[in-house]
Order: sequence, then C-alpha cells, then structure tokens
Amino acid sequence: MTRIAFVGCGYVFDIYMRTKWAHPEIEICGVFDIDLTRSTTVANHYAVKIYQSLDLLLADTSIDFVINLTNIQSHFAVTKQALLSGRNVYSEKPFTTDLSQAKELVDLANAKGLILTGAPCNIFTDSIATLWKALKDGAIGRPVLIYAELDDNPAHLMNLEAVQSPTGAPFPVAEELQEGCTVEHIGYHLAWICSMFGPVQSFTGFSKYLVEKKISKPLHPHDTADVSIACLNLAAGVIARVTCSWVAPRNHGFRVIGDQGEIWVDNIFHDQSAVYLERFSRVSLAARKTYTLRNQPLFGSIFGIGGRRLRLVRRWKSHAVESDKGANRSWKQKFVSWLRRREIYAQDKLLGIAEAARAAKAGQPQPMPAEFLLHLNEIALLVQRSGPNGVAAVPSTSFEPISSPSGVLNHATNYSDTYSPRLTERYLTRIVDVLHRR
Repeated sequence: MTRIAFVGCGYVFDIYMRTKWAHPEIEICGVFDIDLTRSTTVANHYAVKIYQSLDLLLADTSIDFVINLTNIQSHFAVTKQALLSGRNVYSEKPFTTDLSQAKELVDLANAKGLILTGAPCNIFTDSIATLWKALKDGAIGRPVLIYAELDDNPAHLMNLEAVQSPTGAPFPVAEELQEGCTVEHIGYHLAWICSMFGPVQSFTGFSKYLVEKKISKPLHPHDTADVSIACLNLAAGVIARVTCSWVAPRNHGFRVIGDQGEIWVDNIFHDQSAVYLERFSRVSLAARKTYTLRNQPLFGSIFGIGGRRLRLVRRWKSHAVESDKGANRSWKQKFVSWLRRREIYAQDKLLGIAEAARAAKAGQPQPMPAEFLLHLNEIALLVQRSGPNGVAAVPSTSFEPISSPSGVLNHATNYSDTYSPRLTERYLTRIVDVLHRR
C-alpha cells in the first residue's frame, strides 16, 4: 500500500480523484489547502481526512508521497519544504517557472535520496504504448519528423470563468492565461517526444500575444503569449514542430512521420486515444493530391489515406479511464463524465503516482526521473519566453534515455508484420503510374 497526501484541493484535485477507484494500492492519508472551505468540501465529498496545516501533514511519517497540486507559483516552496521534511514528492507540472529553482529541487532530492517526479504521466498510457511498439516494430520505417498540436480553443469565446469541477472548484483560468498555454500544456507533447526520441539538443522558438481581453478579470501580466511554435532537434535525429495556443480551435493531434509511413494519434489528452498507422504507397500518396479524397475520409480510406486503426496495447491500469466511479455524483455529472470519456478526454492522473510507487517498491529506477522532468521544464520555459522575434538556443539540461513502459516491447502484436495495404492500393499502382506519364 502506498500512502499519499495532497497539498492543494483546487480544480485539478477532482480530476485526480476520478480514477481513485482503480487504484486500491493507493491510500489517501488526507488533504491540506490554505483555503479551509475547499479542503472541507473535498474531505466531505470524498471522505478523506483534513490536515489543518502543511506542517502537520509533513509531520505524518506514514506518508510515502506528498502530491503537490498547488498553483504553479507555490510549487517551489511546497516541494522544497516537503523534501526537507524527508518526503518523496509528486508535483504537478512544471516543477517551477524559474529554472534555477527547479534545478535546486532536483539537486535537493538527489542529495537526500528522495524521489522527485511528477506530471504529466501520459507516457504510461495505452496510446503511447501502442505508438512506441509500432515504432519499435519498424511500422513506418525510420522516424524522421513529428508534428504536434496543442490548440485548446479560442479562450476569449469559451466562457472559462464559469467552468467548475464536480465539487465546485473554479477552473483556474486566470492562472492558465497568466502562466501561458505553453507552460501549462506543452509538457504533454514533450513527454511523448522526449521519452521516445531523447533530449532536445537545440531548438528554435517563437511566441506572441495575439488576442486581448480573454476574460473579464484583469490579468498580471496581461500580455502572456497565447501562441507558441517550436522546432526541436532531438538526440535521435528526429525533428519536431510543436504548436500551442489559446487561439485556434481545439486540436490535440500527434503525428510521427517516417520514411515509409506515418502514425498519428487523434488526442494526446486521452489515455486511450485512437492510433492510426498508414504505410505510404504510390496510390495513397497520389490520392492525397485530390480534394475529394483528402476531405472525404470514407472515400479516401478506399485508397489507403489515413491507414488503419491499431488495436491498443493495454497496460495494468487501462481500465481506470473506462469507467468513472466517483462519489456523490448527480445524474448530470454521470452523463457529462460518460460524454467526456467517450468524446473529449480521459486521463488517469493517479497513474504517474502508481508507477513511481511501483518502481520504488521494486527497487527499480524511477520511470520518470527528475532529470527528465527538469528537461521538459526548461524546454517549456524556453518556448514560452521565446518572444515575437524568435530565439534559437541549446538547452542546459539533459537526461539519460527513458525506457518504454514495462511490457510494451514484449507485446505479442507486431504492427509492421500485421499491416496490410488496401486491395485498391495493390491493384491501382500500375494505373497511377500510367496517369503520371505523358
């Protein structure tokens, strides 16, 4: 049994609690929030203990991990105090918005022999497990290029000030806009990119503030960049282009292009997002030139456009996002939960804690070591702050290669061997060649 305690009971706390039912190996010792009303609300809703102060929480020697869900500007102080108290820490992203402070935390954890890890934990999901296995199988040949999008809708049109969690916590829209879409969200893509293809060796970035007056509340600063574009040169020889914004309509897609095909994931925010594999052919590439076949998936698929949907690799906690068994939920909340899981996003935010605890109990290296997250932290800050004139830089941090999640590479399916082209791709190749001649 792994015993944890939460510091911070805001909006994201309810997201963590959605999948508690799937983690019987995790026991919640209690919660603390500087707002006693919030801690009382969640304690009553989820039947957990309240710590009256952070000092009292850290004095509880039965706690294995402190889970830091405070606002970003409080991350450093809370994590440092927990480490100094001899507690392992799992922190929401990023560690801090000051790289020197983030390095201080990593050094402190290493000096005291403690675990410092954190979000995002999406490197443990079914979608990336499937993607990782297909790449190892050589399903697209040699990976060379990544296109990653994290557009989260035009914030100024979304009425985000009215959004609440199931226990009534407001969505922290002011913090999200003040910190910036890149600091808040690019970590999801960076976790996938860097875990599979290694650290960023150099980058070119651009960011800019485009849309004013997104909410009625004054923001400080008011002009944090709401769009960023980064080109990353990775240790594995792959390059990636990552876009984040609070301006463009929602797009959370992730594409890996190889010299023989591509794999794409529809939604990086969904642990079981569909994964598609397309092996390029003369027919499918020629078909993409036509407007109708590009824009009508039903017809395009006949010619191989879009490839085939892959059966997902399932892992030890796959079931966590397939149901929602939260406490004291109304029928409306149950319907919204079902709709969200099916159509929008589903995340098991306790999965990172479970993986960290499992590795610790087995005496194995942490699957998401602090140095890995420190590197992601640095890249996020570099991109967010690259500015409208652009910046080219070499990161100061790095990390040792990350292993794929346990069991992934031993999965029975070989996605390269089991892929077969459409019949039309086989039989129309000669016709395509004829049509391209004079």
